[in-house]
Amino acid sequence: MPMAQDPTSLQWHLPDPDATERLGAVLGGACPWDAPGPRLAYLSGQLGTGKTTLVAALLRGLGVREPVRSPSYALLELYPLIQGLAVHVDCYRLRGAQDIEVLGLRDYFADRHLVLIEWPEHAGEALPPPDLALQLTVLGAGRECRAVAHTRSGTQWLAQAAQPETSVLN
Repeated sequence: MPMAQDPTSLQWHLPDPDATERLGAVLGGACPWDAPGPRLAYLSGQLGTGKTTLVAALLRGLGVREPVRSPSYALLELYPLIQGLAVHVDCYRLRGAQDIEVLGLRDYFADRHLVLIEWPEHAGEALPPPDLALQLTVLGAGRECRAVAHTRSGTQWLAQAAQPETSVLN
């Protein structure tokens, strides 16, 4: 169950990897597709906090059946969705804005695209503000995920994820 702060912020305690996967499924199902432009979600946290696990579950929540690979080496992985296209990016090895340009990431900031970026802080100022910023931290044996909405779509995304009928974290 999310711990509410305000309409633009939610926090979840994730005691185990299964809870992280359930949260990912909830976030995938809550993604708002009705507004123009891409949906942008940025995931931050130390190595091993569950960023890729959360992304994989989110994509499965959107119907992706193929294995979701960590984009650590390829930097970018694409997944077709019924709603459009998911773009999973890992910026860990990038050195700033110039690397984002070489990667061609700007081409994916389009309608009906969901862009999920791990390690966005490594991209410098090259990225637009996200709809959702997700911060994962280690908390004892589990994890904590804090989500902050930066746009109207992000606020809508969080509101849908917080609905009791969509939450599987009870």
